[in-house]
Amino acid sequence: MDRRDFLKTVAGAALLSNESLRVGFSTTKKPNILWIVSEDNSPLLGCYGDTFATTPNLDNLATESVVYDNAFANAPVCAPTRFTIVTGMYASAMGTHNMRSRYAIPGSILPYPHYLRKAGYYCTNPGKTDYNFETSDKSHWDSGTYKDRLPGQPFFHVFNTNISHESRIHKRQDVIRHDYLTVPLPPYHPDTTEIRKDWAQYYDKIEDMDQAVGDVLAELEADGLVDDTIVFYYSDHGGVLCRSKRFVYETGTHVPMIVRFPEKYSHFAPGRPGTRTDRIVSFVDLAPTLLSLAGVKIPDYMLGEAFLGDQQEDPREYAYLFRNRMDEVTDMMRAIRDKKYRYIRNYMPHRIYGQHLNYLWKAANTQSWEAEYLAGRCNDVQSIFWETKPPEELYDVKADPWEVNNLAGDPQYAATLTRMREETGRWVRQNKDAGFLPEQEMVDRSEGTTIYDLIRQDGFPIERIIETAEIASMRDVGNLPELINRLSDEENVVRYWAATGCTILGPAAGPARETLLTMTGDPSADVRSAVQEALDATV
Repeated sequence: MDRRDFLKTVAGAALLSNESLRVGFSTTKKPNILWIVSEDNSPLLGCYGDTFATTPNLDNLATESVVYDNAFANAPVCAPTRFTIVTGMYASAMGTHNMRSRYAIPGSILPYPHYLRKAGYYCTNPGKTDYNFETSDKSHWDSGTYKDRLPGQPFFHVFNTNISHESRIHKRQDVIRHDYLTVPLPPYHPDTTEIRKDWAQYYDKIEDMDQAVGDVLAELEADGLVDDTIVFYYSDHGGVLCRSKRFVYETGTHVPMIVRFPEKYSHFAPGRPGTRTDRIVSFVDLAPTLLSLAGVKIPDYMLGEAFLGDQQEDPREYAYLFRNRMDEVTDMMRAIRDKKYRYIRNYMPHRIYGQHLNYLWKAANTQSWEAEYLAGRCNDVQSIFWETKPPEELYDVKADPWEVNNLAGDPQYAATLTRMREETGRWVRQNKDAGFLPEQEMVDRSEGTTIYDLIRQDGFPIERIIETAEIASMRDVGNLPELINRLSDEENVVRYWAATGCTILGPAAGPARETLLTMTGDPSADVRSAVQEALDATV
């Protein structure tokens, strides 16, 4: 008998090294919870109406589950999304919104496994973590898998598969099973062989991912755990062909989510097996929902709202979405989505959507699309991605699921535009959105503290910063006098956005040049950079 087996047989099992076993666990039966997470895939599944997809295992799971039709990743890329999931906090509120960054957060904000382990759960995640903040990701988890828990101990386990990850279309398969000649294309992609083959190969990867999900479900059944385990399946964000992952459209943020409840926990289910719900849920809600199902009190600081369990809240009206730096490319977008419309606020409309990003350009579809545009072979819809952005976008996602008809300038939708613009402004203010700080300012000013705490210090002018960014990004020459005035503001980030507003206006901001020329030695590196860009743009 090895040491672990011995410890399992004695009353002193709580002496095991991991925290969940030190605190012991309740004899009251709690549900096991299994998360099956795929990477980089939108709801391209048969159970979501995609007739080209080959997904028998997930389609069958849907018949045994409740399917969420309005589930959203709060960010269209993995690391900020996974931070949001693990903390129940928007990464944009914490300073962890930039892709591949490791800034510190307050010690009082803990990943959800801390609370589950304290309540007696054995928590395992042998796959991907990628939490995007200053921490040792694996330290939050128990070792092994759910099979390593004590007899009778409830478990929470994450199975992550990268079979559908973006990288899986970087190299062409010798054989593509899905017919590239008949694969459906979105209207914004030109019809080229390379784009068609990437789409078809992606469908192959979705099929392979579906098989992996089937294997996990079969293993759970073989272990005799189906009747005791609530199963979630979801994707970490949308993707992966160009204009999906990294962008706050449906294709980047709308995800599949399927939840199966065994009979003994059917009282938690929002419907019978095989039904669907249009309730809006997003990844910031996953941590509080998990704690609610496990009977653990949700910390007051969490910004997410439980949508299942004894602590569930009323359905939310909007999903809130964000995007900042992706790898080496800086841009800033905020978006909200209700059950019918998606509103996008572009705070850097002078930058094209399709800024060159090395990893994105590894895919043949991106290269092919760019080549078609440069050769003049793209129509108006296909050309939008390679051009500068409007300050605002509004889409009726029911009538226009590919989001190619921007309604922001249509008087018929003025009331909807105003409502969603105001709600976006309220949200970024309520959460004191750290994404309005350029990154060097974040680095310089968070020394000895955290970005989250910095912005919440008495007197920090986050309201004036956000207001300046809103004025700057509307591309309204009528705002130029106020922008010139704010070029002299005592706050670095206000000056940064005022200079950026001059860049957005371009030559129309010529009257600002005299002031801009006095700012080339500004003490802030971010301001100096924005000033130089503005001087170049206003010639």
